[in-house]
Amino acid sequence: MMAHASVFQTLGDPTRLRILDALREGEHAVGDLVTRMKAEQSGISRHLRILHGAGFVRVRSDGPRRLYALRREPFQELDGWLKAYRSLWEKRLDRFETALAKKTQARRGKAKTDSAE
Repeated sequence: MMAHASVFQTLGDPTRLRILDALREGEHAVGDLVTRMKAEQSGISRHLRILHGAGFVRVRSDGPRRLYALRREPFQELDGWLKAYRSLWEKRLDRFETALAKKTQARRGKAKTDSAE
C-alpha cells in the first residue's frame, strides 16, 4: 500500500490536481499542459516529476516529446483504502436520510391536521 501521507501531499497541490484532470482526457505532452494551464514549463515539469515519482503518471518518449498519461493502479489502490471510510459516511448519510424522511412525513401530517381544522 502506498504511504498515505505522501499520497495526500502529492494530491494536495491544486496545480497537480489540474494536471491529473487534464490527463483524464488522455495523453498530453508537457507543452500542451503548459498552454492549457497557462503556467511556466519548468513548473509543470516539476509537478509532472512529482506525479511520476509518486506513481500517478507514466511517461513515454515520442521523438523529442515526452507524453504523460495517468496510471490506473494508484487510483485503484487509493479507492480501496477509502472504501472502509466510505462505508462510514454512507451509513451516516443513510441514517440522515431516514431521519429527514421521518421529519418530512411528520410535517406533512401536521400540515394536514392544521388544514383540517
